[in-house]
This record gives sequence, C-alpha cells and structure tokens, in this order.
Amino acid sequence: MKKCIIPLWLLTALLPAGAVLAQTPYKLPPQEVIDIVEAPPTPSADVSPSGRHLMLSAYESMPSIGYLSQPLLRIAGIRITPANNSRQQTTFYTGITIKEIATGKETEIMLPENALLGRARWSPDERLITFPRYTDTGAELWIADVGTGRARRLTAAVLNLTAGRGYIWHPDGKRLLVWMIPAGRGEPPQPSRVPAGPVVQESDGTVSQVRTYQDLLKDPRDEALFDYYATSRLMEIDTETGAVTPLGESGIYSSADYSPDGRYLLVDRIERPYSYAVSYYSFPHVLEIWDSRGALVRRVADLPLADQVPLHGVQTGPRSMSWRPLEDAALVWVEALDGGDPKTETEFRDELYTLPAPFTGTPRPLYQTHHRFAGIGWLEKKGLALISEYDWTRRWSTTSLVHVDKPATEPKVIFDLSTQDRYGDPGRPVARETARGETVLITEGNSIYLSGPGASPRGDRPFLDKMDLTTLKTKRLFQCGEACYETFSGFSGNGTDSIVIQHESKTDVPNYFLVSLKKNTRRQLTRFSDPAPQLTGISKQLITYTRDDGVDLSGTLYLPVNYRQGERLPLVLWAYPVEYSDPAIAGQVRGSAHRFTFFRGYSQLFFLTQGYAVLDGAQMPVVGDPETMNDTFVEQIVGSARAAIDKLDEMGVIDPNRVGVGGHSYGAFMTANLLAHCDLFAAGIARSGAYNRTLTPFGFQSERRTFWEAPRIYFTLSPFMHADKVNEPILLIHGMADNNSGTFPIQSERFFHALKGHGATARLVMLPNESHGYRARESVLHVLAEMFDWFDTHVKNRHIVNR
Repeated sequence: MKKCIIPLWLLTALLPAGAVLAQTPYKLPPQEVIDIVEAPPTPSADVSPSGRHLMLSAYESMPSIGYLSQPLLRIAGIRITPANNSRQQTTFYTGITIKEIATGKETEIMLPENALLGRARWSPDERLITFPRYTDTGAELWIADVGTGRARRLTAAVLNLTAGRGYIWHPDGKRLLVWMIPAGRGEPPQPSRVPAGPVVQESDGTVSQVRTYQDLLKDPRDEALFDYYATSRLMEIDTETGAVTPLGESGIYSSADYSPDGRYLLVDRIERPYSYAVSYYSFPHVLEIWDSRGALVRRVADLPLADQVPLHGVQTGPRSMSWRPLEDAALVWVEALDGGDPKTETEFRDELYTLPAPFTGTPRPLYQTHHRFAGIGWLEKKGLALISEYDWTRRWSTTSLVHVDKPATEPKVIFDLSTQDRYGDPGRPVARETARGETVLITEGNSIYLSGPGASPRGDRPFLDKMDLTTLKTKRLFQCGEACYETFSGFSGNGTDSIVIQHESKTDVPNYFLVSLKKNTRRQLTRFSDPAPQLTGISKQLITYTRDDGVDLSGTLYLPVNYRQGERLPLVLWAYPVEYSDPAIAGQVRGSAHRFTFFRGYSQLFFLTQGYAVLDGAQMPVVGDPETMNDTFVEQIVGSARAAIDKLDEMGVIDPNRVGVGGHSYGAFMTANLLAHCDLFAAGIARSGAYNRTLTPFGFQSERRTFWEAPRIYFTLSPFMHADKVNEPILLIHGMADNNSGTFPIQSERFFHALKGHGATARLVMLPNESHGYRARESVLHVLAEMFDWFDTHVKNRHIVNR
C-alpha cells in the first residue's frame, strides 16, 4: 500500500476559516521576570525527628524541557522513568548540609560532582542519612555519616523506586531493607507490530462507580510493562559490613515495614488480575507477615480488586494496617461494619482490631467508631490512643481518648468540631519518634502538646499549647506575634523546654530560630537571603468584605513596588472555589498578610512586575447543604466576584473596567463559568481546568450526586454547555500530559473548539510533556509570557477610567 503524503499548503487550505494551528517556539517574559524565576531558591530545611539537627538541602527549582521529554511510561496510575526505574522526579537535590542545633556546627555531606539526589532519610539514631542518587543508568542508594559528612555508595544502580518506598531503616539503625531490581531481569517487553486481538473490558452487572482517572493500564503490553518495572526483590543490607540478604521472592511490594522489635515484616504485595479502570493501589493485594529471614508467618488478608467501592466509601476487609507503637510486634487495623457504604444506616461504621505475635490467634476487637475511622495517634502511655472519626454528612470530626486495652473504660471526647472551622481548630497533637522509629504523641503526665494555625479575624497566628487530658484545659506556651508569621517546627533535643520555629514577615525571608520557652530567648539558626530583593517593596494587605447574601469574604491584596496612592490599576483576581456547609465558617479569614512573598514558577503574583494589582486567594465560597450546594454555584461565585471588585473600587485602587480573572484546575472551571455568566471581567485565564462535567459523571470536587441523579446541575455547571455565552477573551492553558483526575487535556481542547465555533476570542496553549502543574523552565517562562500578553492586550490596555 502506497503512503499518501498531504502537502502542508493543502492541509492548511483544508482548515476551517479563522483557525490557527501551529507549534510555536517557547516565548520569554521580560528579563526582570526571568531573573526572578531563575534565582536560586532558598534551601529546604527539615528538623530531625529528635530535634537535634537541621537538614538543609539545596535543590534545582526547575528541570529542562529536555529532561521532561525523555521516555516516560504512564501506566497503572503512576509515571515511570524507564532510564532509572523510578517514578518520574521533577525536583532533584544537589547538596546537603547538616546543622547541629545545640552548637551551630555545620557538616556538609561530601557528594560526587553534579550529583542529583532524592530526599534524604534519617536513621533511627540520627547517626546516618540515606538518599537515592539518580544517574544515567539508574538509581543508586547512598549513605552518609552525619558527624563527618563522608558519603559512600551502598548499592549499584539497581534501586527500584516505582511502586514501593525504595528503602526503609531497620529499628536497629544498622540495616536497611531495600527494593532492588531483580537480577537477570532482561529487556523490557517490546511492542508488537501486529496486535494479538482487541482490548476487551466487561461489566458483569455489578455496580462499579469510579472517578475518571488518567495514566491507567490500556492493554496487555501495559500490564507486562508494569510487571517489569514494578517488580522488586527485597534485600536487607548491613550498612556496617555490606552483607546483603535476600528476603522472600520477587514481587510487586507496595509497602514493607519492620515491627518495632525488628523481628517481623508487614508486607503488602500487589497481585493480578489488574484493572484498566483504577490505579495500582486499588489492584488486588495480599497482606503478609514475614519473619526476619523472609519466611511467611501468616497471610493476614487477601484484598480483591477495589473497583466496586461505593462513592465516598471504603473497601471492605482490613485497611490502614500497621504496627502498634510501644509493642514489640502487634498489628492494628480497621474494618468497615457497613459494607464500606456511607449511605448505609448503622450505629457503628468501623471497628479496630489487633493481632500480636506470634499471629496465631484470633484478632481482638479494640474499638468501634460511630462514623468513619479517620486516624489514630498513640500516646506515650501504653494503651492510650486518640482515635478520630469523620461524619461526611456534616463534615464533622470527633476525636476521643480511648484506653484500647481496657474496654470497660469509657472513651472521653477530646475534640468535636467541624473540619472546616479554622477559628475553632485546637491544633494537632505533636508527635515524636522513639529510638525504634515508632511515632507516638508526646505525653507529659496527663498532658499532650498541640500545634495549630491560630486562625482569627485578623489572620493566622500559629501557636503551641499544652493540654491537660483530664480537665481539657490548655496552657499557651508559644504564639506568633502580631506583625510576623511564626510556626512551630518541633521540640529541640530530648525535653520540651526549647522549640525550633520558622520566622518570617512581609520583608523577612523565612528562617529558623531556636526558642527557649523558659527563658523567652531566641537564637537564629539559619540566615537565608531574599532571592528576589528587587520586589521587597511590594504592598500586601488582608482585606475583608461582604457578599450580598451576608457571607463574609476576604483576600490578600498586593500592590506593585512604587504604587502611588490614589492610582487606579488593572486588577488580576485569582481564586479557587471551596464548598462549605456553614456561612459563618465560610466567612472565616484564612492565611496571613504577614507572610513573606516568594515569586516562584508561573505564579499569578508576577503580574505585580507588570503594573497590576493582584487580589490573591479571593474567597469564592459555595455554601449550603453538602447534597445540594452546587445548585447555586454560579450565583455564589458571581456574587463573590462582584463583592471583591466593589470593595477594591471603593478603596480606589483599581479600575473596575480593567479586571481580569484567573484560576488553576477548579479555579479554571470557576473562571470559565464567570465569563459565561457575568460581565464583570475584561478577560480570563483558565489553566488545567475541566469544562464539561458530563465527562466526570460520578462526581467532581465535593459534588456527591452522579450525572444521572442531577443531570441539570452537571449541564448548568459545565462552561462547555454555555460556550455561546462567553463574550470575553479567554486564554486556556493545559499540560498535554495532565494526570489529574477529571482534567484530561481533551477538556481544554473541546472547550476551545466550542468557543471557536461560536466566534469567541480565545487562545489555547497546550504544553508538551507537562502535567497538571507545569515544571520545565521553558514551560514556566512561556506560561508567564502568555499570561502577560493576554492580559496586557485584553485588560491593561482597555480604556482607562479617570476617576
């Protein structure tokens, strides 16, 4: 058969009139913006589990488009880079420094030149750290001495970083369990030029409602590739002698964890049959207990394919299985009592069980929850735990103090509140790691410690409290000041007299300090500098206003450097809708105007460099009954937008005729709806959005109804269905490899097609090899240039109102 080659001129002539189809070179924003984007980021800083050290890690802020363009497998819900047999990494660390908090001594880890690393992990005793090093031929495992900085390679490039954790420490701090590529694996499965037959999926009449996931298995070759890259051999390595001991047989191990005494392993192994409708973590899997030699002790559970879990429900059978802290080897897990269906009427929804070594008896029930189990925190007092449960109908969380070993002891409710109530948030219990690597809640007598955001009408003021579990009274130990933003990072050393905090303000870059709670003194630990000092003079303030229906709103207003009082600027309003059940909670202030502003990536804040005002985080609450709140979605976001514009107009800082709106993901969905249903904006920018809700028929965001239960809502809320009403210019940007549930690239492609068909002014930018967020340097700079050009043309240079 002869190939038919269509000349480019003929292909162009066949395109519809008005169509523009081209792959253009990457664009650049102004040089001042490039300089800020490419400025080296401040290192990441992590307090060690004991609070004795700070780990300072330098990293590359952006990969190149060349790196993102290397071969990539998008299968089973994950993205695998075949070159190094790992999940796709877009952030690499390039240097590590360990700082001793007590003395200030710094030790630089000695690394090979131009090393690209994964995140480091501490050994239980904090003498050592381990990290993967990525090379052209694979990923190696390295180990470094914290005291001397000496680093050495522990394995060749055989580390498997696809479906499992890659490596974990043994409780003794001397051995590591490592996921390795099986020896003699051979070459990967090759595509066949001739298909063996059609790809078939079948429904047997059982209800199976799942969200619309991407990067799934598509055919038998994908299954073979998943087997090839995800299969590992678990090896135990002695870091002192280098001895390597194989454990068990090769398999796809999604997790493996040592018991606190190190004598057993809890292993989670994925098995066939796979599914083309869900990700790998929903595939059938087996939970097993192995002994220290890798021999099977007990097969704890066989969990089937989880493609029939009710919407908003959980899988039946054991889940959240883990080792119980402060016990040598005792499993604890939870099982549903309602068939996993949240709509089933029942007094108790979940039950906790335990099974201690030697794992031969019958599991013992520990506790039943009235609502869905949401987590457990074990106190340092043996047998005591804080157990949380969640009522999805009310978005309500209840946490109780339970003595799991004394069933006759009445549980005591400690917290009982809306999960959305930031003003009432008591904070989260502070935990530490034991010498064996167990996570426990710090307990002194009958008291625990709570760290929280400290939300208030004036903004967030984070705090550290000590709570007496007997009286439920709290004592405030630390709180952020009025004109700054400070957060608790952890206790320093073995006691609770000193804490490490992160301090920042509008003009102070985030840095770490050691604070003595007894002496009320502080010592600076890090001295990071401003990566973009040319923007220090921006103005930033929290503003509050009220929607027509009485709901209080807020946002952060930014004004450019050298703004002149009374000058009316073009405005960029950037937002993301959030659903609430209570209007009073919806109106709570979120965030702080006293935080330092970093200009990173393709942030909308870069519009400040171009002479715009920016209202960032403009609240767009959708308030109502969780079952029906989206019935008034459009009316509520339009009301919120109008209230924000009116407020800024009243303040005299914006020209209301030059307002652009933008958002990312659900914010893009909001943007398109605003342009379709109101005339408040001159133009819009919608990034990585979903515009046709019939393509997400089993729910989206917090929508609990399916398309078949509420077809009118799915139709009304879909901007695609109202493309004929979009009469303001809209810029659509989307990653061609978007992996977010629901935001398939076709969402933007079809929406643009509909807009073009109705004569709208629109531009579609599809970014090669980019996902839901954009990472490559070239892509980031191009997105900024596109956004500037679009709003300069359609917002800034509109008729300027003189008032």
